[in-house]
Amino acid sequence: MDKIRIALIGYGNVGQAFARMLMRKKSYIEETFGRTPVITSICTRSRGGLICPDGIAFEGFEPEQIPDDLFDPTLDAMAVIRAGEYDVMAELTPIDIMTGQPATDHIRTGLLLGKHVITANKGPLAWAYRELRELAASQGVQFCYEATVMDGTPVYNLTREALMGCRITEVSGIFNATTNFILTEMERGVSFADAVAEGRRQGFVEADPSMDIDGWDAAAKLTALMNVLMDVEITPDQIQRTGIGGITRADIEAAAARGKRIKLLCRGRLVDGAPVGTVEPTLVDRESLPAIMDATSSYVTIDTDLMGATTIIEEPFEPEIDHTAYGVLSDLLRILKEVTR
Repeated sequence: MDKIRIALIGYGNVGQAFARMLMRKKSYIEETFGRTPVITSICTRSRGGLICPDGIAFEGFEPEQIPDDLFDPTLDAMAVIRAGEYDVMAELTPIDIMTGQPATDHIRTGLLLGKHVITANKGPLAWAYRELRELAASQGVQFCYEATVMDGTPVYNLTREALMGCRITEVSGIFNATTNFILTEMERGVSFADAVAEGRRQGFVEADPSMDIDGWDAAAKLTALMNVLMDVEITPDQIQRTGIGGITRADIEAAAARGKRIKLLCRGRLVDGAPVGTVEPTLVDRESLPAIMDATSSYVTIDTDLMGATTIIEEPFEPEIDHTAYGVLSDLLRILKEVTR
């Protein structure tokens, strides 16, 4: 049986969860597509790179337990991308919201080498989507990114398949779980600082949560959605952005007294033909859709010319990282579907 060879550029929680999921679904992939999935290359920031053309034998250890001596500390990401033997590259490195690098260069290089590319990193979509899309088309390969927004919830696939032919006129919603959790906790009487600390304890708030609190993460997600779904060119620094750092307990109580809640809402639309995106704390009615999104729930509403508004809600799930790993897996299955036609 032919192999589908995979390179993982970045091997943190998502990469390891994807490797576990891939082993779990190996038989399904073989039966459905007639290809055996194997991971042939891995790059990590701390241990270097690993290139195994025949595929890493995970039967002897768990994905998070790959022995250190299998890695070559002299191999960086670009070396693995250029030297590895693979058909599909999954770019899973941490995001730099302000530049989209080095993930954009990783993806560009993989595409130029004629490889299919999957990314869970929204930075390249926010800063260079159109270039990467056109490069993939010119190379005759797939560029997939389902895991970049809402942790793999099928937003892009919905619009590509189920809403085919619709023109998307607006995207909106709650895209950042950290800020939604903080605001929910503050409504319960918890201080801003204690809400952040609790989020860290539960594992979904970063050591430095400023990118979330200041609205940059939400802005990057909104930018990615607008670029892909609305076919515009906008970057995160062009989003009109206000975070939740200025929200006080008094603001929360004043909103509640009026039967309202405060939510960090995102909205992208065209104004006189130009793309306009906003991220800002907003008063919403207590019975409205954004108001019922508590803790780490999120949603996106997609407005179209033919079907009106369609909303996708992401509910909390444990382990949450599996949502993102599934987004990567679903992109791999999409690529397999295309190449085995």
